[in-house]
Amino acid sequence: MPLNIHFSAADHVWDDYNVVLPQALEKAGVHAHLSRDHAPATVDYIVFAPNPALTDFAPFTRCKAVLSLWAGVETIVTNDTLTQPLARLVDPGLTQGMVEWVVGHTLRHHLGMDTHIFGQDGVWRDHVPPLAGDRPVTVLGLGALGAACGQALASLSFPVTGWSRGAKTIEGITCLHGSAGLEQALTNAEILILLLPLTPLTRNLINAERLAHLAKGAFVINPGRGPLIDDTALLAALETGQIAHATLDVFRQEPLPAGNPYWTHPKVTVTPHIASETRPASAAKVIAQNIARVEAGQPLKNLVNRSRGY
Repeated sequence: MPLNIHFSAADHVWDDYNVVLPQALEKAGVHAHLSRDHAPATVDYIVFAPNPALTDFAPFTRCKAVLSLWAGVETIVTNDTLTQPLARLVDPGLTQGMVEWVVGHTLRHHLGMDTHIFGQDGVWRDHVPPLAGDRPVTVLGLGALGAACGQALASLSFPVTGWSRGAKTIEGITCLHGSAGLEQALTNAEILILLLPLTPLTRNLINAERLAHLAKGAFVINPGRGPLIDDTALLAALETGQIAHATLDVFRQEPLPAGNPYWTHPKVTVTPHIASETRPASAAKVIAQNIARVEAGQPLKNLVNRSRGY
């Protein structure tokens, strides 16, 4: 008897997965019927991305797990009807994409590339940037994405400090945690990279007080979540020169409204939430393998801790 797997996401997402996910399930040895129309009481697993068609999980009484198509789960984790185990997506393709975006923008700011890209005006600007070893970088958030980005930068000789809620040990990264560790991680950092999950504790974490801990003229790079930053505080720090430039991929409202000051600010780069996209082919393999684990009596990977929110 095949498993009933209910796919609940926007139409364009279904178009991306309706071929690759059944192929991945078959390869993982999972005999399943993937559909958007299963009766809730017959569903064994839900593959989910936020959408208005599914907000009440209570009718899915036999569902063994909900597998998110997103790395972030802040839009679902507080849903009181969701009592089933929830797995977030940790996808090699998503991780690699994030590493490439973060390293690219870090090197852009480290090397001062904008000076020459936008300075083709006949002025010979011969300022030489420091070597990577003299440019301290701090990564806030040491999950799969933050750890991978930190290690990639460390491999280029940047001194990388990482901060997380709990203690961690990651090769190549000086790992700090807790409130005292956060202040230490921020102090004199010249490049700050935000890869934290969005929780009540991290909302507006980067405020005026914490921006002031950074080195004068630091760069802020945020591919994590928009509300991690107090926007008013960041704009003020850009005006004083405490922050030299902010590269922002995520925002409180998306798409970013045309009238938002970030669009026209000379010290802000806006990218439209493209730092890393889930790649359906690789994500489908992760989801299929996780379902196969549960069916084999093994624990679900990337299980979300409801009390932490990620």
